[in-house]
Amino acid sequence: MTINGRGAKGNGLHRFSGLDGAREGRRCVTYGGSERAEGVRGLCEVRRGQDRRRYLGDCTRMAFVVGYGQGPAGRNATAARCRRSLVIVMSSGESKDYKYLILGGGNAAGYAARALVAKGVGKSEAAIVSREEVAPYERPALSKAFLFADPPARLPGFHTCVGGGGDRQEPEWYEDNGVDLILNEEIVSADLGDKKLTSKAGTEFGFDKLVIATGCSPIVLSKLEGADLKGIHYLRENADALQLYDSLHARKGEDVLVIGGGYIGMEVAAAASIVGCKPKLIFPDSHMMSRLFSPSMADKYESFYKEKGIEFYKNGYRCEGFVGDEDGNLSGVKVSLDGKEEVIPGKACIVGVGARPNSRLFTDQLEMELGGIKVDGQFQSSVKDVYAVGDIAAFPLKIYDRTTRMEHVAHARQSAAHAVDAMFDDSTPDYDYLPYFYSRVFNLSWQFFGDSVGEPVVVGDIQPKMSVFWIKDGQVNGVFTESPSAEDTEVMAVIARERPSVDVAKLSALTDPDEALKLVAST
Repeated sequence: MTINGRGAKGNGLHRFSGLDGAREGRRCVTYGGSERAEGVRGLCEVRRGQDRRRYLGDCTRMAFVVGYGQGPAGRNATAARCRRSLVIVMSSGESKDYKYLILGGGNAAGYAARALVAKGVGKSEAAIVSREEVAPYERPALSKAFLFADPPARLPGFHTCVGGGGDRQEPEWYEDNGVDLILNEEIVSADLGDKKLTSKAGTEFGFDKLVIATGCSPIVLSKLEGADLKGIHYLRENADALQLYDSLHARKGEDVLVIGGGYIGMEVAAAASIVGCKPKLIFPDSHMMSRLFSPSMADKYESFYKEKGIEFYKNGYRCEGFVGDEDGNLSGVKVSLDGKEEVIPGKACIVGVGARPNSRLFTDQLEMELGGIKVDGQFQSSVKDVYAVGDIAAFPLKIYDRTTRMEHVAHARQSAAHAVDAMFDDSTPDYDYLPYFYSRVFNLSWQFFGDSVGEPVVVGDIQPKMSVFWIKDGQVNGVFTESPSAEDTEVMAVIARERPSVDVAKLSALTDPDEALKLVAST
């Protein structure tokens, strides 16, 4: 059996080096026509007699075993030595029809594929088309153990559906279950009337039913001065996290700037500190996590961060631009406060100021709401047989009788499964989601269920444990606990779902979060 490297350009087989060869200056061409300095990704073709299978080498941080003649692997290799990801390679101008087509490569896409397999779809009846070069994976890992763990979290360790308690869906899983996995294929146009998507390469994909799982993209500060300087990072995809990992570990002991005080800012600042950097958090709000934390909650977490050496530039500080050196490298961030500007020095900056749904392809064909695709309780859009799930879906939040979008992995998993159920059964009840959020930073780990409406009652401290209850008109709408047990998590979900009435004065007088949870649960 012979394995050969294939570049995306041209029709001939091309050999290329692995990671070691790349460090010697040799590069490879990835499928899709773009080049990466690491030179560690590309297509390969495995031949067994007359049988040929094509694979996408998912080889970042590992040596690809196919040699160029100079690389350590030599010209041939066995399949056992090749770390590969099975994909379907589409030619320009080719067309392919599917009964079920999933557009997107994140959590929701992977869970939709799992749900379709559970329904018994036939071989090549379903496909995933993704512009990313790796199979669907659990994105939350990227801002946590991916950046600081020793050894760091890496694919295939967090492919879907390990985060939801299912099997790890490595690329071989898709092959074994008859789901075509089409990677590095960017869709640039959609004709929902003709049930057809077209890729940048000119490939057409027809469908009977479409699941849109394109998620969100980070808001990019492209209009600010110096926005294209090297050293500015955004975090959404596996490739982004690989670059950020290198940047943080190259700057141990140095200042690292983090713009944004939400989830990304909070988690990346913690990761950078664990790595050994000196993070500086910059955001205009009065406190971190302002969409969820009350001022008193935030004060506890900010004090913890300050004990770790993390500095805060908040309460009016705004990023006005980026400054760099003559070589185009970042040297600092320009901020303003009360009309006065200053430059905070740093050679690496992570921007986490929110995200926008990837809905541009469909804005003139589907009804939109809240920046996403409006769907019903079965996640069907305004066009029959077109579904939207995960971050991009604006869906009826039944428990609170309002339309919302949820940018969270729990919703991505559950909405994907629900949409597939609805495809196969018209009697599927409306989606009844209970909002849930969580985060892990340092040795802290919190969870939240429900709605942060009302006045928060804080019981305890984050070390060792704290619970917070949002109460309006005597009724509990949401509950938060730092360092909850498994039993606490179950109790919190019940509280948020049932929204019991509680004696606010009695609850406020408690100092033990365990007693507070028992009191609220008992009512």
